[in-house]
Amino acid sequence: PGEPQPPVEPGEIRYVEIEDIGKQGDGIARVERGYVIIVPETEVGDRVKIEVTQVKPNFAVGEIIDGR
Repeated sequence: PGEPQPPVEPGEIRYVEIEDIGKQGDGIARVERGYVIIVPETEVGDRVKIEVTQVKPNFAVGEIIDGR
């Protein structure tokens, strides 16, 4: 109850589009309900295949496994 669960799980494979760049220079993709996935070494407009490596209540971190 309370907070909704993150819409991704560790190890999940996703195709995402980078919409923004964060303060640290990492790419930011948004998925269901505006949930943020941070993808290092990407730029705005990149469409990449990622593996979700970390999941936190309000964001996740993904690693590129294919594409650019």
